[in-house]
Amino acid sequence: MTTSTALARAAYTTLEPFHVAAYFNPELGTAYEDTGLDGHAWYVGARAAPMGPCAPSVVAAAFYNFNPVLIERAWPAAVAVGLDAVSDRRWALLDSVLGAALGSLADDPALATLAGRLREIGDAASFAGRPLAAAWHSAERPDTPHLALWHSITVLREWRGDGHLAALIDAELDPTEAAVFHEAVRPTPQPGRRALGKRITQLTRQWSESEWDSAAERLATRGLLTTSDEGETLTDAGTALDQHIEERTDAMASSVWKNVPDAEQLITSARPYVKAVIDAGFLPGTKKR
Repeated sequence: MTTSTALARAAYTTLEPFHVAAYFNPELGTAYEDTGLDGHAWYVGARAAPMGPCAPSVVAAAFYNFNPVLIERAWPAAVAVGLDAVSDRRWALLDSVLGAALGSLADDPALATLAGRLREIGDAASFAGRPLAAAWHSAERPDTPHLALWHSITVLREWRGDGHLAALIDAELDPTEAAVFHEAVRPTPQPGRRALGKRITQLTRQWSESEWDSAAERLATRGLLTTSDEGETLTDAGTALDQHIEERTDAMASSVWKNVPDAEQLITSARPYVKAVIDAGFLPGTKKR
């Protein structure tokens, strides 16, 4: 981690599991029941709640690779329940899930210190062109240390994510193409790459088989992937574009880590808390230890 770009990549791969605990955990079913929302409406409402009761098209723009038809249905359902109610239920869920995963670490004074330092880094960031991150930055911050840490991580995560969307636009990948491109098989495995798999992505993003296949055909025409009965695989050109997108994302995310003298120490200090969440076994691809 000798450069701010390397720090940006390390921060993302290290902190991401703590963030996604909000969307993959054993208490989601109860949250659905309590709010009367299905899984899609809960996710969209819980993630976009800080944006306020805006038009569905605004949320669809911020989410990018989700089918706008899904957002048109899910977002109004969450707004009807009440975005404050959805947010309150999300915080209650996170309090329970993260508290249980962290155990005694939830009372570690260093956790609150880490949350505070990451908050300071987020406070110093420019949010121009980063609407979802700006919304989360303006949202009320919890006082409970493990919730404060989740919020601080989420601001930085969505800040990076907004930059990633800019990289996708620059690569001329439309929303469906971005989903197909992300889930295509890489000829060489990439450690730390987070992919849900084609079927799960289709289900969660709600792209039909015909929409998916059409996007794959467009990408194949560009020479970025090949298609077969087994699915889609990136070509050499696709692999090069994938690397370019990731490098651009890291570069755009690097500015927030510049002139942060304790950046490497902060990322390292987060690992025990992230490991506790991973070891709880409820995230995709993990097993309880």
